Amino acid sequence: MLESYGFVGIFALIALAFPFLVLFPAYLLRPRPKRSNPQKYDTYECGLETIGPTHVQFNVRFYLYALVFVVFDIETVFLYPWAVAFKQLGFFAFVEMVIFIAILLVGYFYAWKKKALEWT
Repeated sequence: MLESYGFVGIFALIALAFPFLVLFPAYLLRPRPKRSNPQKYDTYECGLETIGPTHVQFNVRFYLYALVFVVFDIETVFLYPWAVAFKQLGFFAFVEMVIFIAILLVGYFYAWKKKALEWT
């Protein structure tokens, strides 16, 4: 039995060692600036000095909308193949998909109740 899992262990060791074997020489050979250049800290987008604070705080609602979009986008990714193979999957797959949609609806109504989807 150990012989059959030996290859898996070898591949696991290679997979764990590979990032270190690649990144460590890159870390040692990285270019190091000898002194700081004032041009490095200058403006880079338009060449004009900024007026006012440069740190802009974004509204958290943008991220909430993005997360809700990602959740329902993933739902679509799961629903499409299920709908294509619906006849071959049978009743058990139908019940699983109903549970999946029910979980998503609970999350949607929770976000709606908490007013996470309103701009007021």
